[in-house]
Amino acid sequence: MTIPFDFIERVYAGVLGKLIGVYLGRPIEGWTYERIMAELGEVNYYLHEKRGVPLIVTDDDISGTFTFLRAMPDHNHDRNLTPAQIGHTWLNYLIEGRTVLWWGGLGNSTEHTAYLRLKSGRLAPASGAAATNGQVVAEQIGSQIFIDGWAMISPGDPELAADLARRAASVSHDGEAIYGAQVIAAMEAQAFVENDLNQLIDAALRLIPSDSVIYRMIEDVRNWHSRWPDWRSTREAIVAHYGYDRYGGNCHIVPNHALIHLALHYGDDDFQRSLSIVNTSGWDTDCNSGNVGCLLGIKNGLAGINAGADFRGPISDRLYLATADGGRAITDALTEAYCIVNIERALAAQPAILPKNAARFHFELPGSVQGFQATNSANGQGILILENVAGHSASGTRCLALHYHGLTTRQVVRAATPTFIPPEAIDMAGYELVASPALYAGQRVRSRVMAAGENKSPVACQLYITVYGVEDRLTRIEGPEVTLAPGAAHEFDWRVPDTSGAPVSEIGLELGSGSAAGGDLFLDYLTWRGTPDVVLTRPDHAGKMWRRAWVNGLDLFDAWAPEPFRLIQNRGRGLLIQGCREWTDYQVSADCTPHLATAAGLAARVQGMGRYYALLLQGKDRIRLVKALDGEVVLAEADYPWHMGATYQLSLSVVGDQIRADINGQTVFTLQDQTNPLLGGAVALVCEEGRTATQAVRVQPCSF
Repeated sequence: MTIPFDFIERVYAGVLGKLIGVYLGRPIEGWTYERIMAELGEVNYYLHEKRGVPLIVTDDDISGTFTFLRAMPDHNHDRNLTPAQIGHTWLNYLIEGRTVLWWGGLGNSTEHTAYLRLKSGRLAPASGAAATNGQVVAEQIGSQIFIDGWAMISPGDPELAADLARRAASVSHDGEAIYGAQVIAAMEAQAFVENDLNQLIDAALRLIPSDSVIYRMIEDVRNWHSRWPDWRSTREAIVAHYGYDRYGGNCHIVPNHALIHLALHYGDDDFQRSLSIVNTSGWDTDCNSGNVGCLLGIKNGLAGINAGADFRGPISDRLYLATADGGRAITDALTEAYCIVNIERALAAQPAILPKNAARFHFELPGSVQGFQATNSANGQGILILENVAGHSASGTRCLALHYHGLTTRQVVRAATPTFIPPEAIDMAGYELVASPALYAGQRVRSRVMAAGENKSPVACQLYITVYGVEDRLTRIEGPEVTLAPGAAHEFDWRVPDTSGAPVSEIGLELGSGSAAGGDLFLDYLTWRGTPDVVLTRPDHAGKMWRRAWVNGLDLFDAWAPEPFRLIQNRGRGLLIQGCREWTDYQVSADCTPHLATAAGLAARVQGMGRYYALLLQGKDRIRLVKALDGEVVLAEADYPWHMGATYQLSLSVVGDQIRADINGQTVFTLQDQTNPLLGGAVALVCEEGRTATQAVRVQPCSF
């Protein structure tokens, strides 16, 4: 397998292409060609403003693509990863009815149907088989839209990409849907090393049955392209021979797969033109456009995306991954690209690449701004421009330049990136943005900034965060400030102060200068580490964002309850989760008042719905420490008579592979988990078949 020298940049371009395609197609998802032409005309750029919807949205195409790939690191980067293990990944990161999928019901939504099979104990690939769910359900489009990540960890190896695609797709799909997924994955993998479109298609066709509908349809589209110069003629032939009327279900793969090939053939390698064709053609626009954008991003790199209209500027790398791992929900294209790159490197037994000492924001690829946007104050509108530039870094090659001009006395400008649900996404239609904050009180923020040597005067620079305060109004908390002379650099080290439990919504820099001539400030990196020191409970003031900071994996978590946290679970076990995978050594404590519950308790190092340590009041007279990891094992248990309606103070301390559990101040278990221990994760309240209540949750550093 030959990996191109610009592999990292190509992966980043693939991720960007996926995002751009989805954001471009989402506002007209499900529209016909006729409606698009009648109401909008040819689609050449983002439509969100015309449609009155946000540009950056939570979308199943994006969330599934970058979430299901986590099966690989979650299962120790095993090349023999099985469909059953990928199915476990579904159960871990999905919250039924809330995250990633279209929850359209059994026999109606293919992915929901597969999820219900998995939940009932049917392992993949049986969960997605036509023999289980019927051919129509099994051959819808979802297998294709989630597949790009598997291709990007297989550069130059279409056989591996197609095999991984088969395994991943079989969790929910079968038949033609798997063949379509394999074709996309193989083409994208080969696009790292091959530029000719027909060679990419040939490489993919060798990997699927020649008597399949997908195979025949691809050849038909290729032949029609050779006969007819106008893409509309081929689109009409697709409708006539492979249209929706020939296939059952809500969104069959065959018609939509045909439009991908239509756009690739007639787009002539032009990013904007290809996306225009696939979106103007209608049907499942965001899915088809996302696959086309990803493939062309991989094939032609950043240069291909940058060649035409500015598709990158409006999105600023931003994306949302709404899963049970809420601390990773607010992310960006560069972060997800490096995650993919490091999965590929782990498969090749190579060390991870972690720019600038694993900084969260490092800007190490051209054009990346990692979610930062100018948030100009009312008296400083339009005088700050952000740009990724080469140089000005102490340990890397690039940085984020903040160009300011006309900034006079008493004027300030700000640039910030979100760390939690931004205001415009609070009431997003469609897929809910389920998330936890990424930054908390008690953590240490570090950042390096540098003033340009050409500046005419000093520039004042201050770190700040914004939190959801009284009635969820955004409130700014100021951090350290420094005044930089031209050419001077400074490294901030700031412990985030107590926010009274208010979620941190963004972090940024504020600039002030008395020079109307303007200047430049370079942000080398910004990152944070460490354990939070925070009490999580209902604030004294009105607002709902403190509740939104909890990932709701319960049947009911209602706002009307008198307790801050009333957990209700009708069947099985539910979790109410907050925090991040990066939290490692800490103590989590909470009161727990069970009411008609089979089990109730507290969890640490939570990595989703099925990966955590939990201390549980179990049955009527047991205390149990369990480990959930693709199944559950009891690490320790003891007699402990407990009573419904009584309140118990529970505590879990985790340091390395050491675990200590306390009840009412008394240690009940101390042990070492030496078998594949969970080494990081969020915290959660746990309820199993019943109701429990909690007043407050405390997270703080600890050591044994």
